[in-house]
Amino acid sequence: MSIGMILLIGVAVLIFMGLAERVLDRLRLNDKAAIVIIIAIVLSTIFIPDIALTESVSINIGGFVIPMGLAIYLFIKAETGKEKLRAVIAAVVAGGLIYVAQRYVLPADPERMPLDPNYVYAIIGGLTAYLLGRSRRAAFIAGVVGVVISDVIQLVLNNINNIPSPTRFGGAGGLDTTMIAGILGVLLAEIIGEAREHLQGGTDKKKMHFDKGHFVSSLGQEEKDKNNDRNGDDKNEG
Repeated sequence: MSIGMILLIGVAVLIFMGLAERVLDRLRLNDKAAIVIIIAIVLSTIFIPDIALTESVSINIGGFVIPMGLAIYLFIKAETGKEKLRAVIAAVVAGGLIYVAQRYVLPADPERMPLDPNYVYAIIGGLTAYLLGRSRRAAFIAGVVGVVISDVIQLVLNNINNIPSPTRFGGAGGLDTTMIAGILGVLLAEIIGEAREHLQGGTDKKKMHFDKGHFVSSLGQEEKDKNNDRNGDDKNEG
């Protein structure tokens, strides 16, 4: 079983245990939606082969289509234009760094490396995604899209130089790279962001709650809930 699959299963376990609620809230997801996405990625990766778009370009549903769809959803749900801009910049920089590492830094022969190059690309993408994206959403977007951008760069250069090398978006280890980059970016944002919030005396959303895809004020929510309970008791007594 690949590391990407292991990570997905680990995330699913955390969700079932109720330990990922805060992160999911920040990602504008609920438990059920996250589990459905994970199951869809796993099943499509196992049972659906790569889909050929051209003779040299193919896409994988679980390793490319679903992660990209999630990244687009998170981009739309980003609260500010600044966050969206950070996500775009982080994705472009991550994609460029992954390509440079692949082309000029790492050995051409993967067997000479103690670590699978796909994991190295994922770590580069995840670290860059957090450092430039900062928020959980932007970090995930940049991690996932950065990997795709590196493949796009390689595809364009292959076409310019008439190199028949195939490009598999999300395939041939792409799932591992994409999942590690996205999850690592979110994990760093959560751990470091949480530490920063505690040092600063708490987050500005500590008096807000998540409802229907957005954070809304919790001021007066407790009193409103009490009134609703009281009205319900009065009706039952009547």
